[in-house]
Amino acid sequence: MPFFDKLNPTLNTLPVYQPGRPIEEVARELGLDPGEIIKVASNENPLGPSPLAVEAMTAAVGQSHLYPDGNAFYLKNKLAAKLGVEPANLILGNGSNEIIEFVSHALLGPGDEIVVSQYCFAIYPLVAMMMGAKINAVPAIEYGHDLRAMLNAITPATRIVWVANPNNPTGTLAKPDDVRALVDQVPDDVLLVMDEAYYEFLDEPVDLLPLVRSGEKPNLLLMRTFSKIYGLAGLRIGYGIGHPDFVSALEKVRQPFNTNAVAQAGAMAALDDDAHLTNTRRTNAVGLKFFESLCAEERIEFVPSHANFVMIRVGDGQAVFKALQRHGVITRPMGGYGLPEWIRLSIGTTAENQRAAEALKAALA
Repeated sequence: MPFFDKLNPTLNTLPVYQPGRPIEEVARELGLDPGEIIKVASNENPLGPSPLAVEAMTAAVGQSHLYPDGNAFYLKNKLAAKLGVEPANLILGNGSNEIIEFVSHALLGPGDEIVVSQYCFAIYPLVAMMMGAKINAVPAIEYGHDLRAMLNAITPATRIVWVANPNNPTGTLAKPDDVRALVDQVPDDVLLVMDEAYYEFLDEPVDLLPLVRSGEKPNLLLMRTFSKIYGLAGLRIGYGIGHPDFVSALEKVRQPFNTNAVAQAGAMAALDDDAHLTNTRRTNAVGLKFFESLCAEERIEFVPSHANFVMIRVGDGQAVFKALQRHGVITRPMGGYGLPEWIRLSIGTTAENQRAAEALKAALA
């Protein structure tokens, strides 16, 4: 039909991002009780949202007839104070995914390039393809970033280098010295985006905020999110931290009310909930050790993780994923990342971890 001939031609080869399957969908498909299904597929917080956030969001719902503050004045100021930056250093997104779109809209067009690692977060290349840009994927080392090779892969056409640290979906962590060398040596006309979605799970993370505070690296953008450790994935709220001039440019491609009022209220309250954050870190550390011990005992290959998930080699990843679903356990198959023998399993509560472990042993048997 003539109308469809007018669609953007890049859509012909653009893959569709496949998120973790919802509990309700799996229950309908397999005839299972939704209450008997656990989802350990999307790196969500097993403890739920911050209780302080729930209280604040409940109050905010009563004002849902009003448009939110498009500039998120109070959230930006509270977040800036916590991070030791200025509000002008911050841009908020409908999840950090939207920050990826802002950056790509601002910098990419046909003929431009991005540099990513093999097994990178799928959205980086997907959005670049949407912009007509070329993907320069650098082979991984032990499923993680080869930052020196990524630096060497930069060409005159490179506009953005994307680094998730820890990396999703592999859970790997780049060496601190390699991170600092990359930050120091990236050309001034190339943007380096450090995706720090799992930053709060680290005991000794590389702190790049001083470079933002000083304005020393205007081509550095940090991304963080309320989805993971704060347990607010359903609200879709993330943020970028960068030079005020670059943030100002990104504001021009941001929709006026991209972060809703309930999300803003929840995020502000979550910043005060130190107990929830501490409990989440403790639960995650125990869960990671549990699965590492399980894999060692069962002689299952895994990638040591620094995030809130673990990637496990199971042979036929898609088949094991389906078998686990029949046991009421939703995981994430890694075929879409070029890892067809692997699944990714999010850390849950103690009971969920035990349930997932028993289901995994049954599926592999």
